[in-house]
Amino acid sequence: MASSTFTKHTSGRPARWEVAGLRWLADAVPAGGASIVDVVSTDESTLTERRVESSSPGPDAATDFGRRLATTHSLDGPARWGQGPPGWDGPGYQGPNEHLLELSLVAHDTWGEMYADERLMPLLPDSGLRGGDASIVEKLCERLREGDFDTDDAPARLHGDLWSGNVMWSPDGCVLIDPSAHVGHRETDLAALALFGAPYLDRILEGYQLTYPLADGWRERVPLHYLSMVLMHAVVFGGGYRGQVVEIARRYV
Repeated sequence: MASSTFTKHTSGRPARWEVAGLRWLADAVPAGGASIVDVVSTDESTLTERRVESSSPGPDAATDFGRRLATTHSLDGPARWGQGPPGWDGPGYQGPNEHLLELSLVAHDTWGEMYADERLMPLLPDSGLRGGDASIVEKLCERLREGDFDTDDAPARLHGDLWSGNVMWSPDGCVLIDPSAHVGHRETDLAALALFGAPYLDRILEGYQLTYPLADGWRERVPLHYLSMVLMHAVVFGGGYRGQVVEIARRYV
């Protein structure tokens, strides 16, 4: 990383939320977890981070990132699906800085219940989906609550917004920025990488699988796990994201 800094103009709870997530993710670094951008300082209006020196992505760096991400996801001790970083109180935030949405951090005993009630249903009223389109999502949520898509995976420490734009490629390897960190299903972070495409995704997955093999059928669940991100985009941007939400939900109903 370069010695210069980068200052983001954010404020109040959103800035503190990001810092809480970065520090929680950084807890896994000594054990071999993914590198996390350094927080230099924060106040009520800005967040200053160490600037990441950019480099071109490569297959070896991607494999290494996959291994490290698997370590980041591994949590020691008890955790419940949906809870936020240690010490964080109240809801978190998701979405772009210019249109932040609340992220419910109500904890659940099963992933399916959490995903239905805290990731999908809160976004549905503002998504623009009505009538039969909305009912398809509601029917999917019923299946989720019944545990139809649960696996034996333990709750994981998620970045929570792991699209490719939040993975910085540096000479020292990948560095993660801009999290919406919470306890969730590890397949959700991997699905986020797939949604908009990540360089050398196959190598990232290879490194991940070597360290922490995924449950059978994970490929078929990829769209299910990025559905919450698509639904968030429907709320923020509308347009074709609404149709994509319905198309994904219909696959699992």
